[in-house]
Amino acid sequence: MQPFTYTGLPTRVIFGHGTLEKLGPEVDRLGISRALVLSTPHQRDMAEDTAQRLGSLAAGIFSEAAMHTPVDVTERAMREVERGGADGIVAIGGGSTTGLGKAIALRTDLPQLVVPTTYAGSEMTPILGQTENGRKTTLRDPKVLPETVIYDVSLTLGLPVKLSAVSGLNAIAHAVEALYAQDRNPVIDLMAEEGIAALARSLPATITKPDDLDARSDALYGAWLCGICLGSVGMALHHKLCHTLGGMFNLPHAETHAVILPHAMRYNMQAAPIAAGRVARALGAGDAAKGLQNLARRVGAPLSLKEIGMTAEGIDPAVAQAMANPYWNPEPLIEARIRDLLERAFHGSDV
Repeated sequence: MQPFTYTGLPTRVIFGHGTLEKLGPEVDRLGISRALVLSTPHQRDMAEDTAQRLGSLAAGIFSEAAMHTPVDVTERAMREVERGGADGIVAIGGGSTTGLGKAIALRTDLPQLVVPTTYAGSEMTPILGQTENGRKTTLRDPKVLPETVIYDVSLTLGLPVKLSAVSGLNAIAHAVEALYAQDRNPVIDLMAEEGIAALARSLPATITKPDDLDARSDALYGAWLCGICLGSVGMALHHKLCHTLGGMFNLPHAETHAVILPHAMRYNMQAAPIAAGRVARALGAGDAAKGLQNLARRVGAPLSLKEIGMTAEGIDPAVAQAMANPYWNPEPLIEARIRDLLERAFHGSDV
């Protein structure tokens, strides 16, 4: 076995059904007396219910969280933090809301409690992606890692089928890249393969029967494991491409991951055969890239960048941006091959 370094991230996790009942005691345990509740506009009702649960511990609601964490939205949220005298954050929702909480924590170091309602996984990472002037940049800082995460499976029962599919594939992407990351280790390898397997078996079931509590539990468990993977090791080509496309064209985050994943896997398979074998085994497939695309097809996820809003004119600028300040990747990045990858992803070609 090769030498490795493993660092366990210090987030407290509460997982189960009906665990939202523990919100108040957990906020109190973190020493928060005035919590600002965050959500997207779509989940304002959920934020209001959360604030009601907190009672006097709630400092107010900010329900303008947006995809890709725009800096101007964070600046508005910061004014609300100051106005309400908030000394902590409660974020309820998906990756957009979690990202806003992290952006606030980066600027204030306030404690965070996150209640995920999707399979985004970002609640388990010290990573923050922010968008400004059409460019998405990422950073890694312990200050943005939430102190507590409450996973309540019941909150995912109402997650729309389409969003369940793409959110789950987004989570799988975290684990796939962890398996060939530069700083991978055997502990994360175990979590990654188990996370992929849990989502691969549960996502089709949640599509067929959205109120299946066992399937939803399995999916949320898999998303948690995949989030740990993303937070513990580095990212590579897949995430670089998704960050580039999301920042430049404001493409939907999870859908972009779903489309790019099999193509990025194909690009790296020869350079990372052990990782590809683990992915294939977790999927119950003979070929990792084909297995990922077949899973996406099976759960009704989009297969092309074209169908999620990108235009062909964006391919060349995206290639240039992806080649600028690239993330480490097991397979060398060659401009012509990256262009071919994006063209195939744009058209939804088979991998």
